[in-house]
Amino acid sequence: MKIDKIIHANPFFMTLLCSMLILPCQAVAENDIAQNMSTVTLYMENDFFYKTDRQYTHGMKLSWISPDLTDYRDNPLVPAWSYSLIERLPFINEPGYQRSVSLSLGQNMYTPEEIERSDLIKDDRPYAGITYLAVGFHSKNGRQMDTLEFDVGIVGPHSYVEQFQKVSHRWVAATDPQGWEHQLHDEPIINVFFERKWRLLRTEYNRGLGFDFIPHIGGGLGNAFTGANAGGEIRFGWNLPNDFGTYIIRPGSDSNAPVDNTDPRLYSLFRRAGVHLFFAVDGTAVAHNILLDGNTFRDSHSVDKKHFVACFVGGIGFIVNRFKITYSHVYQTKEFKTQEKEQQYGAISLSCTF
Repeated sequence: MKIDKIIHANPFFMTLLCSMLILPCQAVAENDIAQNMSTVTLYMENDFFYKTDRQYTHGMKLSWISPDLTDYRDNPLVPAWSYSLIERLPFINEPGYQRSVSLSLGQNMYTPEEIERSDLIKDDRPYAGITYLAVGFHSKNGRQMDTLEFDVGIVGPHSYVEQFQKVSHRWVAATDPQGWEHQLHDEPIINVFFERKWRLLRTEYNRGLGFDFIPHIGGGLGNAFTGANAGGEIRFGWNLPNDFGTYIIRPGSDSNAPVDNTDPRLYSLFRRAGVHLFFAVDGTAVAHNILLDGNTFRDSHSVDKKHFVACFVGGIGFIVNRFKITYSHVYQTKEFKTQEKEQQYGAISLSCTF
């Protein structure tokens, strides 16, 4: 698929892009601090970079991270009725930590390999689409970041992923997918995720060449996904972003906000530039995955999943003024036992801090 035609083909993606463009990524006074700035990130992932159209074949997400807060009550988007509930949540209410809130809207697509077939392909993954809204609560200092994220959404026909793939394939004259009648049934999803990240081994130089290492652990519980993960990311380059790393689309990935004024996005106007390489690995122990196990309360197509999946990521990132731009190559091991080939896809993210 060509990116420009995908944009025109999908109203959902158009909404994400328009929302990104209308947010004012304008310069702020140099004496403003990182804690007073918001960060918006647009993610897009697709396997067309590697000329395939199978498994996890497309994903997109738009996320907004609020300025840092002394208290979650300081954010006008947090309703008053939720104050007492949020303040009882574990991990995200540590004294002395800065707090922030994130909102994300996303959509993912999953298909078998032979999308030209109209029959049920029993030994390949189910057709499935998922559309979701995520609310994240973040607590951080210069060395550690904890995220508690709540996802709500829908799997099934009313995710409208089927319509997106058919229209976009028509635009680019690609194979018309024939098997969506076998997709998972409509099912609301409710999931909670936790992730902790550490910034270790970071060079003390604010500018110039530097490196850092950002390990993480986490887990999820819900009818969409139940399991645990662990991994880490290494970055090396010129004027490293002073944040908690670059991640592909997954819960807990909203880590692009600058930690403090030593981030190159907050340098004086003509010095906001940087480039870095990053390499990451993540291992996931999977107890339940609705996209492979099928619907929770109704019979549906399913496959015999693997209980451990590894993901390897390598990429390059750029700082240009207030923007952080990254491209990643993602290699993922097989997710189910009858899967013939490992997964590869490309991931692009564009962040703006304002």
